[in-house]
Amino acid sequence: MNERADRPDRPAGASGTSGSARTSGAAGPSGTPGTAGTTGSAPGAAHRVPVLIVGGSLVGLSMSVFLGRLGVRHTLVERHAGTSVHPRGRGNNVRTMELFRVAGVEADIRRAAATLAGNHGILQTPTLIGDAGEWLFKQIDPGDGLARFSPSSWCLCSQNDLEPELLAHATNLGGDLRFGTELLSFEPDADGVTAIVKSRETGEHTTVRADYLIAADGPRSPVREQLGIGQSGPGDLFHNISVTFRSRRLADVVGERRFIVCYLTGENSDGALLPVDNRESWVFHAPWHPDRGETVEDFTDERCAAHIRRAIGDPELDVEITGKAPWHAAQRVARSYRSGRVLLAGDSAHEMSPTGAFGSNTGIQDAHNLAWKLAAVLEGWAGEGLMDTYDAERRPVAEATSARAAARSVEHSHPGFAPPPVMGGGAPDGRPGGAPGPGGGPQRGILNVALGYRYPQGAVVGADPATPVVPEGLDLTGAPGSRAPHLWLRPSGDGDARVSTLDLYEDSLVLLSDAARPTGWHEAATRLAADLRVPLKSYRVGGTPEADLVQGDDDTDWARAHGVTRGGAVLVRPDGFVAWRSPGPAPDPESMLRQVVRTVLALT
Repeated sequence: MNERADRPDRPAGASGTSGSARTSGAAGPSGTPGTAGTTGSAPGAAHRVPVLIVGGSLVGLSMSVFLGRLGVRHTLVERHAGTSVHPRGRGNNVRTMELFRVAGVEADIRRAAATLAGNHGILQTPTLIGDAGEWLFKQIDPGDGLARFSPSSWCLCSQNDLEPELLAHATNLGGDLRFGTELLSFEPDADGVTAIVKSRETGEHTTVRADYLIAADGPRSPVREQLGIGQSGPGDLFHNISVTFRSRRLADVVGERRFIVCYLTGENSDGALLPVDNRESWVFHAPWHPDRGETVEDFTDERCAAHIRRAIGDPELDVEITGKAPWHAAQRVARSYRSGRVLLAGDSAHEMSPTGAFGSNTGIQDAHNLAWKLAAVLEGWAGEGLMDTYDAERRPVAEATSARAAARSVEHSHPGFAPPPVMGGGAPDGRPGGAPGPGGGPQRGILNVALGYRYPQGAVVGADPATPVVPEGLDLTGAPGSRAPHLWLRPSGDGDARVSTLDLYEDSLVLLSDAARPTGWHEAATRLAADLRVPLKSYRVGGTPEADLVQGDDDTDWARAHGVTRGGAVLVRPDGFVAWRSPGPAPDPESMLRQVVRTVLALT
């Protein structure tokens, strides 16, 4: 298939109204990274904004993009003067790339990631000299099997390359982005949050009044600490020093082995090697043991270079150290993601082992789940109770994912990670005797974590509360609480253009029903959208003249793929998760749909 590099426009002609007008208004001019500005207010005056985002890394910037796409005015403050300069957090899984596709960012991210586009595998070896070692897996998506499930795919883009792309899009969408600005204090009340922020360049203080504050301020989150929200989980897992270095000869040693990461397991020289450009720029993660009295200062350039040479297996290797950054791997999840008008996202809500890059992806997906709910409540087409579903949906996902990430670190022998023994010889996530994770091996069972997670409870109707949050296998068949299935469709009368079903979901509820067997769903959705003033779009799928969308290149039946008959209907949320489905016709489709929509949106 010829995959669209960016999200195509939604098909025209679908019925349904946009409910209410955007009440948040158009965003004013954005601040410039490194400045503090007081957009729309005099120095020291109160700045009024619907949403204040604290933290401008991957999750905060993603939140800004998602809110900007939905027309929600917001201000972001970040204490650092600019985006990340360290190459880290590079693995963006297929679900994250789906979200960036719909947000119009995917093509730019892939361009920024072009240098590492050919790197796929994970290698584990005692040395890079010779042919020792084994591939834990050699291809992320062997045989391009992922195309059956998604219009997107994994992307290897380091944080220092990804954040500028998010920043550019957030700015273009009107985000008020204030780098070099730190949160000094905040006071929540029943109607919002009053915060004081300070420009680190000028010392100017600004009072910000927001309806909601989003804390994307990292694992040591001062916001979470002030709120007194505790954390569950085993805590610290291990510590590493991330060393950036240049070496011209290392590319010759690596040869044609285009890995994402190479785990080097030699005695007293273990570490993880990651390419930055496959030529002369590299990153090495060295184990750090502060529990033994080691300090960051102990990692001198000489010590790091010697360690890298031993790990590679070449005592004469040219190594020029260019930077060092300590980092800590932990397994913790906040006991609550919400305290009134303050919500946690990303590392402030959860920490997990970096193996598998689950942490950053989970955080970006937090932001996406939260963005549409904020928009719905702020614009008045959902009740305040919808905000409670953020914790109900996302916290169990973090708990299940963090356990899988820790187990994956064991499977990959991540440098510095020696997990404590578990009663009965179990693995860190409770599996017996160090058994492989879901799917049965080091690489199997990844898609069900990255793409197949579910919301058994929350803004869904008809979900099975006993369903595991992360199922044993990938099952994207339209069950309520799961990510809606991907199918290629063609807008009726639009020639060769095609869209993924996932491209339909961003700023409204969407109802899918069959064009060939009208059972009243389409008409019910049209009337309900106008009556409740809820953005609800209805698409009739089929090959008749009334159809809004027709089948794509394959013969997959849309109804069967969504677990309904031709007389049924499927309601999908703005984040692409199935809110509810009717397996077949209903005696009174409008009454049934009205009840479902009101329940999903917490409308009283």
